[in-house]
Amino acid sequence: MSENFAIETRDLTKSYDGVTVVDHLNLHVRENEIFGLLGPNGAGKTTTILMLLGLTEPSAGVAQVFGFNATREPLKVKRIVGYLPENVGFYENLTARENLRFIAELNHIERAEAEKRIDELIKLVGLTRQDEEGLVTGKFSKGMRQRLGIADVLVKKPKVVFLDEPTSGLDPEGIIQLLDLIASMPAMGTTVVLSSHQLQQVQRVCHSIGILSRGRMVIEGPLSKLGRDALSGGYYVIEIETAQPSPQLVDVLKAIKGVTKVETADRIVRATTEADLRAEIARVVVQNNIPMVQMKVQEFSLDDIYMKYFREG
Repeated sequence: MSENFAIETRDLTKSYDGVTVVDHLNLHVRENEIFGLLGPNGAGKTTTILMLLGLTEPSAGVAQVFGFNATREPLKVKRIVGYLPENVGFYENLTARENLRFIAELNHIERAEAEKRIDELIKLVGLTRQDEEGLVTGKFSKGMRQRLGIADVLVKKPKVVFLDEPTSGLDPEGIIQLLDLIASMPAMGTTVVLSSHQLQQVQRVCHSIGILSRGRMVIEGPLSKLGRDALSGGYYVIEIETAQPSPQLVDVLKAIKGVTKVETADRIVRATTEADLRAEIARVVVQNNIPMVQMKVQEFSLDDIYMKYFREG
């Protein structure tokens, strides 16, 4: 994943009638990552997206998308971004292909190239049967419309897409299909900003998150790091499962530099460490002929992270 920032804001602020809804926001989204923008209703998520799209002007601060100033260069930003709102609209009397063709024409994509892209996208989002039957979008289910919405934003090959509650109203199978599609976007060269209340879905596909509360960024960064910071004081917790309880393992773990605490529970030994020491732990386990079933770094729930920082926000 590139370390370049696709999106960056500096002290971005928006006020309406004296009420500040986005408050000195400093946001960083790396190129070709999926970033989860979280927060309760009224936290400022939608207003932030609208400023990044160049659709509303900030009261203060700067919003940049791939180096373009969203306020001063909104047309340049619009050429490289796509936006899927929660309630996506189409021309109801047109087919999926006809709707996509219209979007391609608006973006001045040559007809031959447009048809090639539309063919690829209809297959990608799973609307081949509806396309072959010539079904108009007015007869589409919610899931079909959401998949068409993804195709809609991808027609112009955007560098960034903003997705606002993209799985809203979908059945479980539709959610899985849509999340798999979103997860594939970075491989296409597309950075994704996903705004959602569905924390388990965010955890499944996002590389990093930012939590907004009352217009301020409460916490931002990679999920794994935020979990450690929020719930284990910045330390790693490495779980080692053995074939049987092993007092010897406790002793050899305590001797490893960087191990700060060792706890046991039946056949599970938990080592709190200053860094990811799995390679070193595996080495001493093998050297001491200790039978090990598995070893893993403790994972943290996004629900727990969110609730901790939301309460603090």
